[in-house]
Amino acid sequence: MFGLAARTLLLSRRLFISRAMSSVPQAKKQKLDQTKIIGTHNGTFHCDEALAVFLLRQTAAYRDSGEEIPQDPAVLETCDIVVDVGAVYDESKQLFDHHQRGFTEVFGHGFETKLSSAGLVFKHFGKEVIANKTQLPADDPKVTTLWLKMYKQFIEAIDAIDNGIAQYPSDIKPKYKSSTDLGSRVASLNPVWNQPTGPEVLDAQFAKASQLTGEEFVGKLSYYANSWLPARDLLVQAVKSSKQIDPTGKIIVFDQFLPWKEHLFDFEAESATAEEDKAIYVVPFPCPSDSFDSRKALPEAWRGLRDDTLSAASGIEGCVFVHASGFIGGNKTKEGAMKLATAALAM
Repeated sequence: MFGLAARTLLLSRRLFISRAMSSVPQAKKQKLDQTKIIGTHNGTFHCDEALAVFLLRQTAAYRDSGEEIPQDPAVLETCDIVVDVGAVYDESKQLFDHHQRGFTEVFGHGFETKLSSAGLVFKHFGKEVIANKTQLPADDPKVTTLWLKMYKQFIEAIDAIDNGIAQYPSDIKPKYKSSTDLGSRVASLNPVWNQPTGPEVLDAQFAKASQLTGEEFVGKLSYYANSWLPARDLLVQAVKSSKQIDPTGKIIVFDQFLPWKEHLFDFEAESATAEEDKAIYVVPFPCPSDSFDSRKALPEAWRGLRDDTLSAASGIEGCVFVHASGFIGGNKTKEGAMKLATAALAM
């Protein structure tokens, strides 16, 4: 059933229960007998299987899964699910390995990075995990939105690193090294060469690694569910309501602060907005920009001017400034900012 692996095979590491405990009441013994088992490999652990095990424990099927430490690789065949070992990917049999020759599975939806065990588990169980953690209905479109966002911003990098996929072309030499990414922190939990490396030590360290990846995952999901997603909803509302002010759709008006730029680009891509129909100016500009790029810089005649000088040059009262590059400008009132944007579009 399973191919040979370079590492000794065994079930996932932490031993929470012992079916041989004679002191356990019969009712509890029956429950233990029904406990599902997650299988993975021993030895050096990595970020992908640590996260895969955590994710499985957030599902209804594997939330109370038990774990044992057999020495016989054949025991894997008794597992309810196996991740990152076995040289087989078959969702119908709950086998999720990615090391075998010919494995080319990707997440889809425009993503082309080969999956690791984390990506495989997230692909099949991620929506359930997200629905459980956010308390959204499983069929809520927001679950799919968060599922795709979490893959892009969190899971894909783990897949790529585990599969040895470089982030940049090999002919570009990094100016510095970083060892603070999640994969590096998980790797640092493995015992070093001059420390004890017995099963008990590895089991305890793997538990820490799985908890670490889980905390990072939940923290990132919390941000996207509770901050990023509400901002996206406000952006979509602003795009629609702004057409009552500017029917061309070239000017978007916000009534409050929100991080709009990423959401605007995503919205335009998803709605297949034609280039000539894309927004040009945002009023008011509610947050600092991380870029000097703009679709249409403010007029040359206004750039670098401030206050009364700018008001005189533009013919609009209450002006504050226009940046020397023209990528941003300001007025004391929302109405004044609208006049700046409208006048700039016409120039």
